[in-house]
Amino acid sequence: MNNINNNKKKLPPEQREELLRALKARFEKNMNRHKGLEWAKVRAKLETNPEKLLSLDEMERTGGEPDVVGHDKKTGEYIFYDCSAESPKGRRSVCYDREGQEARKAFKPEDNAIDMAAAMGIELLTEEQYRELQKLGNFDMKTSSWVKTPSDIRKLGGALFADRRYGNVFVYHNSAPSYYGARAFRGSLRV
Repeated sequence: MNNINNNKKKLPPEQREELLRALKARFEKNMNRHKGLEWAKVRAKLETNPEKLLSLDEMERTGGEPDVVGHDKKTGEYIFYDCSAESPKGRRSVCYDREGQEARKAFKPEDNAIDMAAAMGIELLTEEQYRELQKLGNFDMKTSSWVKTPSDIRKLGGALFADRRYGNVFVYHNSAPSYYGARAFRGSLRV
């Protein structure tokens, strides 16, 4: 995983326009996720934050299908979540964090959710944010996603993940070194 913060400050113009087209198309197709918000205002905010475009590009590149899910009226920030139907394909088969990754004796995965999110400039969804996302549609019907784990659980070796099964959202636990081909993580970004 490259650390986007170290290699470049701006997307090349053609890549930037391609990303903005994809974000606009998704925004317009899923108006239920952001009722009352206007694409022109979101785009204007994105254009003044090139480093956030880098993060959104990484979310897109790894299969997250980022979309606007809210607007913080106090800060003026737009809130993006990964809205892919299933956990992002380009982020699967990772442990929860570096400590979990290093604890594996054999078959260590190449990366972990916490470090990948940091390199992308995004945050893992919290359990509360994950539940908010699930109110906007049915996500992770066949996959699961790591969610930000409270420190008291993590100190004991655990990590949380969530999914939707049987019409309900479930939050479960696993050991942090665990990883599965159908588990990734979903991120959030404030712009």
